[in-house]
Amino acid sequence: MTRKPRRPPQGKMAEPGRMTPLLPEHCTMAALDNDKHRTDILNRLKRAEGQLRGIQRMIEEGETCLPIATQMAAVRKALDSTYVRMTMCFMEQQLQGRLAETPEAEKDMQAMFEEIETLLGKIR
Repeated sequence: MTRKPRRPPQGKMAEPGRMTPLLPEHCTMAALDNDKHRTDILNRLKRAEGQLRGIQRMIEEGETCLPIATQMAAVRKALDSTYVRMTMCFMEQQLQGRLAETPEAEKDMQAMFEEIETLLGKIR
């Protein structure tokens, strides 16, 4: 008798130690469909990737810990900023698709998104 692998209950942790909870089956996440937003996020990630390579080079060359720690903090901040930007792009895409019916509403919504992104940027 062949047993099917046991699937963890939806909304629970998939395995011990795993930090990402599973989404309920009815919940699907949309991808970013705006090329400008996607390009912005990819460029931010590429810059962070370059910073990480620089840190690796610093370690290989025997640099002291303080400059390495400073660069690590900068990469962490860049990734946090990219995460906030991605979240804002996703929210903008989803809400504008559902709520923005007039040019005025879209303009108001864009101003609101800019304010929210500024506020979220302060929590880092």
